[in-house]
Amino acid sequence: MNFNEIARTRQSCRNYDPDRAVEGEKLRAVLEAARLAPSACNGQPYHITVCKGEAAKRAARATQGMGMNKFADGAPIILVISEESYVKTAALGARVKKNDYRSMDIGIVAAYMTAEATAQGLATCILGWLDDEKLRRICGVDGAVRLAITLGYAAEDDKLREKKRKGLDKLTHTVE
Repeated sequence: MNFNEIARTRQSCRNYDPDRAVEGEKLRAVLEAARLAPSACNGQPYHITVCKGEAAKRAARATQGMGMNKFADGAPIILVISEESYVKTAALGARVKKNDYRSMDIGIVAAYMTAEATAQGLATCILGWLDDEKLRRICGVDGAVRLAITLGYAAEDDKLREKKRKGLDKLTHTVE
């Protein structure tokens, strides 16, 4: 599967197959993609907690405030991404340039993981609606939790939906 095929077929899954566990080698491939993802000064200012079994159920509940993300209960794995400290050079750059490189890096690692999951035949959904304090306790981490990603196999009836995106003419322009 080339990258454009991955981009065309990856979608937010909201219906997981409860009878299919994620194979260890596929999970490792997703985590290896995270390890290889670029980050400011190669600092990787994040930590990924893999929640399985009962921990995945507790993590799912921590993303369901106000009726949101009810489908997360069906995901066999929840990947929780929390912040860690910058390396010194990235911290200096962030301060001088007034840029939040850590948030950018977390977005990049999430993109790499979800793309690799798609290449592995897995489904994902990136969740930003979450209870930071609950997830910190569940995962045993100190850093702020920024994203959670559900991971598993899509249910048979979770069909590919048409993507609704801006046209390139609205999204880009060229300056010479």
